[in-house]
Amino acid sequence: AEVRDALAYAGPRGIPVAARAGGHSMYGQGQARGGYVLDLRELSAVGPVAGDRVEVQAGALWRDVLAATLPYGLAPPVLTDYLGAGVGGVLSVGGLGGASHRHGLVADSVLELEVVTGAGEHLVCSPERHGALFHAVLAGLGQVAVIVRATLRLSPAPALVRRYCLYYPDLDAYLADQHLLATDRRFDHLEGQARPAEDTAEDTAGGWTYMVEAVTAHRGPTPPDDEALLGDLSFATAESTDLGYAEFANRVADDEEILRATGEWGHPHPWLNLLLPEDTAASVVTGILADPGFRDLRAGGLVLLYPLLTRTLRAPLFRRPRGEVVHLLALLRTAPPGAADPMVAANRTAYAYARAKGAVAYPANALPMSPADWREHYGSQWSTLAEAKSVHDPHGILGRGHGLWGPS
Repeated sequence: AEVRDALAYAGPRGIPVAARAGGHSMYGQGQARGGYVLDLRELSAVGPVAGDRVEVQAGALWRDVLAATLPYGLAPPVLTDYLGAGVGGVLSVGGLGGASHRHGLVADSVLELEVVTGAGEHLVCSPERHGALFHAVLAGLGQVAVIVRATLRLSPAPALVRRYCLYYPDLDAYLADQHLLATDRRFDHLEGQARPAEDTAEDTAGGWTYMVEAVTAHRGPTPPDDEALLGDLSFATAESTDLGYAEFANRVADDEEILRATGEWGHPHPWLNLLLPEDTAASVVTGILADPGFRDLRAGGLVLLYPLLTRTLRAPLFRRPRGEVVHLLALLRTAPPGAADPMVAANRTAYAYARAKGAVAYPANALPMSPADWREHYGSQWSTLAEAKSVHDPHGILGRGHGLWGPS
């Protein structure tokens, strides 16, 4: 009711409004210059779990969702790597994770939404009920409504998993095996990283190695068959570890604790996330990692590089490149306070370079985007989003931090 009252008041007065839960946006998307920020953290209820679904308020964190569902042997089909993000924010960008090659976006598991539109209207929507609104909210960047509750579909969660780390000195071999693993779907979780080659870690012109992270559930009393899973792959070396599923899902928690202790958690995070067509992925990855504007990645950043199947990514507003297999390239780095601007400029240069080779942005970025950029990004779906905006946010107060319609 408070969300409804705030939006009903702000709309006719043209007051910008942004929604914030986990606070995981990194370029002002969760801010509203001269307006209101709705702190949704009190909307944090999770449950009940009923059959294969759970009701979750938008301010809950994904770690809270998992804690509530695991006692039932269930979990969302796709989880992001970091479970401290808020439910509403992840659903608004779509949400990608290691199970996306099998199950699509985090948002693709949503069965029903309760929202308050930019016009202050409180509605429940689903594919069958207010379907156009439902599809404009999921992966819609918060442009038409504020999510207050979601009903999520759940899947059986294993008790144990085996995590393989497979190392490749060659990018082409790595991408070829990632294609195979994505399309035959032999693993439940599939991600990967580019890492500085150890003997050249201090050399900005040095090489990179590549690591496939592949995870399979323990099914039944016998452990996974390593030879059956790995025998046809071309990695150079391999490691494996058996973990409890909860421990694996929360694997980033220790890193978060360290970064909070050092203070780096509160520093700017000028991240760039791109989706690359398979036919240009090697050249884009090679070009960007050789760019002096990203040399800091060799010392302290993280580079994610893993495949997705476009047919599994179902939310209509989620944009993807051409082809059956595409690759997420995530350039994750931290800037000392006051030093983020050159990194943001490098992101813009890299985006233009990748876009010329068929890439699209996964819009959780520190990346300046003009309205013309956004129109090109959405392509044939731009008119769909614009129509939903005109109907459900007629005063244009929501989501200005993304810059779709002009300066915030």
